[in-house]
Amino acid sequence: MGAGHPSLVILTGAGISAESGLRTFRASDGLWEEHRIEDVATPEGFERNPELVQRFYNDRRRQLGTVVPNAAHLALAELEKSWRGDFLLVTQNVDDLHDRAGNQSLIHMHGELHKARCQRCGGVFRWEEDLGAMTPCPSCRALGELRPHIVWFGEMPLEMDRIGEALERCGIFLAIGTSGNVYPAAGFVRMVPRTARRIELNLEASQVASAFSEHRSGPATVTVPELVRELLA
Repeated sequence: MGAGHPSLVILTGAGISAESGLRTFRASDGLWEEHRIEDVATPEGFERNPELVQRFYNDRRRQLGTVVPNAAHLALAELEKSWRGDFLLVTQNVDDLHDRAGNQSLIHMHGELHKARCQRCGGVFRWEEDLGAMTPCPSCRALGELRPHIVWFGEMPLEMDRIGEALERCGIFLAIGTSGNVYPAAGFVRMVPRTARRIELNLEASQVASAFSEHRSGPATVTVPELVRELLA
């Protein structure tokens, strides 16, 4: 580990992708892109109406092709490249903007729009095209078993052990564009050592703002590049 480069863990939420043109996860009326969360983001919704759920995520996947990483995504990729200590970026976002910006030490804790998962064999596959209710699994050929590789409400987020280990030994924790009301991510700040520097970057204070030692208010495209310049100075 280089001098002045402690272990760094970053959590990003919908706020970092909003400036690229992707709508934040949940509007104030509780809808996601005009749909009830229960209908498109739960296992029960998928069981009830797989055609609707596949169509919903097909639309989200196509929308991804119309947006590009913004200055905040690019700054975090530069930070990873230049940071000489341990680095882990954990995102709640299912888009691929961090990937396209160049981040590699990256966990999509809520899954990825560009992947599909088979409920029969457990295979996870890169997926660019539309998914249908009866699309065959590329591995076991089962029909009607492919679903978006998305963590829905009531399901366990991905790689929680690896995330927990990184949080417990980090020296700096950043939370960017997160609301602080979706758990377990909202509890991450309370898992880091008491001595860690804890910085929240957001348009407005999150639900867990009191657990942070520093706050930067404003758009991520402004606050994130500024902080990255400070950290690398």
